[in-house]
Amino acid sequence: MSLAYEQHGRAALHLAHAASLAPSPHNTQPWFFVEEGHDHGFEIHADRGRRLVLTDPGGRESVIACGAALFNARIAVRNLGFQPAVDLLPESGNPAYLARVAFAAHAPAAFHEALMAGAMAHRHTHRGPFGAEHVAEELLDELRDHARAEGAVLHIVEDPDQRDLLADLVRTAENVHRADPGHNAEIAGCVGPAGVPAEACVYHPDCVLLAARDYLGLVRQFALPPQKWVSRTGRVAVLTTPYDTRPDWLRAGQALQRVLLYAAAHRVQAAFHTQPLEVPSVRAEVRTSLAFGRFPQMILRLGHTTQRWPTPRRGPADTLVRSDAPVR
Repeated sequence: MSLAYEQHGRAALHLAHAASLAPSPHNTQPWFFVEEGHDHGFEIHADRGRRLVLTDPGGRESVIACGAALFNARIAVRNLGFQPAVDLLPESGNPAYLARVAFAAHAPAAFHEALMAGAMAHRHTHRGPFGAEHVAEELLDELRDHARAEGAVLHIVEDPDQRDLLADLVRTAENVHRADPGHNAEIAGCVGPAGVPAEACVYHPDCVLLAARDYLGLVRQFALPPQKWVSRTGRVAVLTTPYDTRPDWLRAGQALQRVLLYAAAHRVQAAFHTQPLEVPSVRAEVRTSLAFGRFPQMILRLGHTTQRWPTPRRGPADTLVRSDAPVR
């Protein structure tokens, strides 16, 4: 074991590895972790330097990503046979310090927790059309229950008119982004060996019902997709919280990851379409028209796919520091 690893406790390394597998905006991985002594506590901090300043100016999506990392850390604690003791926003004067996780009473992991732990390495973000197989209604009901357990609501957009309205709002926001050279450059800069794999972006961004990010500038070459698979859009969902504070963003991230892991354990993956939530006026329309007055935190599609492009992750050597190290 290298010196970088020897300075950390084994449990902290286990939690850091698990937390790093969480989804994040365009694989920015906007977090770092702190070990308090040898396995006395595990902290999750937002890494301000990895936030996309144009796409996510308020940091909401980065905090949601850190909430997803927090849920992975919780599941990692459960997988070690302990209950996690979680403290959100432990220091009021340090908004980047988002959560602390400690080991509480011994308790074997429940079946669904072991299932989610096993799905961590297999969960991945999909881009493009899903396969023809439908997501089972029973699974969707279970995903709703998992979101609710974390204080969020997963609304499956069933009504065709509502789906079309959401597609229009996604299109409106995506057009705003595509017309902004700075935003285009920021998104394009996320593609590469340390970010979003280029081969994952080869589908035309308008090939399903909900418009996607144009990472490779394909729309400038082909205004219309060569083929459109509306029937392979998958199931469309909106994740909401009752309020819109930092604790709500953290809860949304935990609910999101809980849904994603349970879905992945049943061979269902997700694609994200958060563009309407990045334009304030469009987000307000989503809230009033589709979220029943609750605050929309994530828009996603769920479906089956056999395609997978490995996404690079920073390991504990890059993300885990000791509590006596300088804070970033």
